[in-house]
Amino acid sequence: MAKPLSMIKPLLSFIFMFVPCLSCRAHKKQSLLQFKSNLLDMYHTSSSSSLGLESWDSNSDCCNWTRVVCSLHSHEITALHLGGLHLLFRYFLPNTKIWDPIYGIRSLTFLDISYSYIQGEIPGNGLANLTKLVHFDMSRNYFNGSIPPQLFHLRFLQFLDLSENLLKGGLSGEIGKLGNLKTLMLDHNFLDGNLPVQIGNLTKLRQFSVRNLTRLQQFSISHNKFLGRIPESILNLKELEKLDASNNYLEMHIPNRIGTLFHISILVLGVNRLTGSIPLSIRNLSKLETLRLEDNMLSGEIPSWLFDIDSLKNLYLGGNKFIWNNHVKIVPKCMLSQLSLKSCKISADIPEWISTQKNLNLLELSDNQLTGNFPLWIAEMEIECLLFSRNRLTGSIPFPLFQSQDLSVLDLSRNNFSGELPQNIGHALKLKVLMLSGNNFMGSIPKSIVDIPSLMVLDLSRNRLSGNMFPVMGTYRSPRYVDLSSNELSGDMPTSFGRGTSILALGKNKFSGFPKNVTHFVNLEYLDLHDNNITGDFLDFISRFSILHVLSLRNNSLHGSLPSNSFSKESRLQILDLSSNSLVGRIPSELGNLPRMSGFSSGYTIYNSIGEIQVNWLDATVTLFTSMYTFTIEMNELTVNWKNAMQGLSSHNRHIYTLLDLSNNKFSGDVPDSLGNLKGLKLLNLSYNKLSGYIPQSFGDLESIETLDLSYNNISGTIPQSFRKLDQLSVLDVSNNKLSGKIPRGGQMDTMNDPTYFANNSGLCGMQIRVKCSGDEPTPDDVQEEDDDVEQSHGSCGPECGSDSLLASFHQYQQPYYLGTLFCHHQNTTQFTIGTDETTLLFTIFLYTFM
Repeated sequence: MAKPLSMIKPLLSFIFMFVPCLSCRAHKKQSLLQFKSNLLDMYHTSSSSSLGLESWDSNSDCCNWTRVVCSLHSHEITALHLGGLHLLFRYFLPNTKIWDPIYGIRSLTFLDISYSYIQGEIPGNGLANLTKLVHFDMSRNYFNGSIPPQLFHLRFLQFLDLSENLLKGGLSGEIGKLGNLKTLMLDHNFLDGNLPVQIGNLTKLRQFSVRNLTRLQQFSISHNKFLGRIPESILNLKELEKLDASNNYLEMHIPNRIGTLFHISILVLGVNRLTGSIPLSIRNLSKLETLRLEDNMLSGEIPSWLFDIDSLKNLYLGGNKFIWNNHVKIVPKCMLSQLSLKSCKISADIPEWISTQKNLNLLELSDNQLTGNFPLWIAEMEIECLLFSRNRLTGSIPFPLFQSQDLSVLDLSRNNFSGELPQNIGHALKLKVLMLSGNNFMGSIPKSIVDIPSLMVLDLSRNRLSGNMFPVMGTYRSPRYVDLSSNELSGDMPTSFGRGTSILALGKNKFSGFPKNVTHFVNLEYLDLHDNNITGDFLDFISRFSILHVLSLRNNSLHGSLPSNSFSKESRLQILDLSSNSLVGRIPSELGNLPRMSGFSSGYTIYNSIGEIQVNWLDATVTLFTSMYTFTIEMNELTVNWKNAMQGLSSHNRHIYTLLDLSNNKFSGDVPDSLGNLKGLKLLNLSYNKLSGYIPQSFGDLESIETLDLSYNNISGTIPQSFRKLDQLSVLDVSNNKLSGKIPRGGQMDTMNDPTYFANNSGLCGMQIRVKCSGDEPTPDDVQEEDDDVEQSHGSCGPECGSDSLLASFHQYQQPYYLGTLFCHHQNTTQFTIGTDETTLLFTIFLYTFM
């Protein structure tokens, strides 16, 4: 037995000389540990578990660590799944240098660092080491700058995702070197320039996409700034299954031979600047399921052969210059799921051929010229999203429509519907968006509306709805957006909306009082009650709404004074309109404490999501995730007196405006100096009150002010010279006060040249109103003009000239512009005093002797 064992030992030693080490290499393990150390140092923590890297231990094999994959044969590190590594620390933005140790692991074929909040430029030199990469995902970070050229030398790459970053610059023609690429995603960046013709070299691409999707084998460049025409070389991509170049600035025609890409099932070119007609070759795409050409400048008649493509499921043509031929008979061979024909000049009744499309879940026919009643067959089709706004439809809404168990979005605004709202409206339990504004609905709001559990948007404005009893919403089930404005609703302001409501528009009704209990409105950000009949004292109303940003009570019958404790440093008010009431007393100095009017950010809620629907309150858009379709809704405009004209502030830019309007009341006393602290204020209107005292010098610190109206008060003194610092000022109205002195010069004050804005004061002067001040140094041209004017009106006084004739001249030319310009030919110099209503002026008249 000893002899065989003695032979085995050398044999085992020989074998182990050629078998690779069954653990990862030490220097690569050290690179990963250095990377981990970098992260812990940046986040000021020693806890590996907070990053999910507790298995990364120096005493263990790195091939057994989480997020690390090694080759079964060589134990080389081949894949790192580091995506979403920093979710617990998403408010920290790690610099790209933290990742430097990773780029030293040259054996990597798979690297995912997505969704990690990395900021800085893509490290080209580091990427140059990773020559074996096949799959590289850098999406959802904060990478900036241009795409480094080293990236285009990774010749084995099949998947490259750089989407949702801050990249800019053009797409290099070197992209054509990535001949093995099957998926390239560059969407949601700031890339610009023309699409390079070398895209045609990527012949292995199966999908060419410009939208942010997650399926493999895509080329995505959507939501960038690419411009120019779609390169003809794209027609070389014969294996292409998906082409999506939406949301750019592409122009010119769609390539005529695009129909030679026979494998395409998804063709998405929406939201560009494409012109021309729909290419005839598209009818050859026998696998086409989705055609999206919406929101371009395409024109011509919509071809009927589109409906002969039997594979077609989703068709979006709205927002172009297409014309629908109402006389062509359509017999579809396709069975559509989504159809958008917005603004296609469809007239008369809703086309009846649509009734054959039994699978429809989205139907958009907005902005057409449709007439007639709402068809009963549509109400019975169980469609999820119906968009029929801005047409001429009449009659009532069919009862069966709200029996639907699928209806989630209904927009019938701006039509001519009439009658009462269906009492079964609350049976549509999946309804998220209900917009019925701008019709002739009457009667009360149906009580069943409270049964809709997830309603986000409720707009019943601009109808003839009446009553003073409102359905009581559940505490947590009320819509976030409620617009009942421009109806005939009465009683106290309704409090039936719960904690979920943050935007409440009730203007132009017949409401008469404030509620006593507003405890439910803890999330209210916007309250508009303008043009009602609300009476009573203005009690401590504002402080009850802790996060209120916008409050309009314009044109009501409020009286009493403003409680000073309503305006604390914790207030979020940035738009306050109390104009056209009967408020009295002093303007509280605490108004100058409002931080949102002082230039601090407002913190509006931007969007909310429920299920497959997202509403963006800033853009006034609704996105349907199931169809990846976004459409605009009409949200309430806030009407304000802006630059002496009633204008509406749309939801798109309302968050950037700050204004304070207390005009048309009975406020008295001095103008508070503290209002000068409101450096973010764009409009301040204190006109038509009984204010006195002086204009505060601090108003020169209102660096954002565009409109300042102090007219029709009893303000005296001068206009502060600090006004020359107001660089944004475009309207200044101080008329009908008791102001005097010189109007400031310099900056925007030199453009305030409308005399009506300075009229009816005690003695203003200045170049803006063409009235000279007594201390001004006249120019030679001014002196010549004045001499000519006096000479023409009085001639020469002659040798008998005396004080009587001079007084007569003075009374005719007593404006400051003419003071000190009277001349008389005499041999003596006479000094005398002239009395006026306001003051006593001392003049020295120089009498010249002419030879």
